[in-house]
Amino acid sequence: MKYIVGLGNPGRKYEKTRHNIGFLVLDELASRHGLSFRRSFRFPARIAKGTIGSEPVWLSKPHTFMNRSGQAVEPILRKRGGRVEDLLTVFDDTALEWGRLRIRTRGSAGGHNGVQSIMNALGDGAFGRIRVGIGSKPDKVSLSDHVLGPFSAAERQELDDVVGRAADAVETVCRDGVVQAMNIFN
Repeated sequence: MKYIVGLGNPGRKYEKTRHNIGFLVLDELASRHGLSFRRSFRFPARIAKGTIGSEPVWLSKPHTFMNRSGQAVEPILRKRGGRVEDLLTVFDDTALEWGRLRIRTRGSAGGHNGVQSIMNALGDGAFGRIRVGIGSKPDKVSLSDHVLGPFSAAERQELDDVVGRAADAVETVCRDGVVQAMNIFN
């Protein structure tokens, strides 16, 4: 079983922002595999259950806001009997240029508050990560304005391709493992 968590913020205000690219990737995966997100009454998240390839998956979009993502992820793993190694997160990264992917089996939070929240809640950083580059902030723009801002016109033209490649990476992880996905997409 893989627990795939896309990081983002709930609500219409944040739907089309760079910080919600994790949600967009999970929406693409759900669409590809005929899965539907439903509100969970047990967890603060929207959940879609199914399979990718032959791997059973739980796709989760936390509704705790980005900086409290661990409050959704920890109870899902604990109550479902999942291991930290079964977790794969998908999230935005300002340290990567727009559209680049970086896949890792573990690591630091790299300044990402959502990832740090998960690490704090789990007490471990040994979970998979698919970082999706959103580019560094422009001069004279705050980091929060950049990540919570809408995609630029140029980014919108490439967004479907970026989200599609990130979804391809998740499918490769489910089918062939993280190391194979790293070899293909990094």
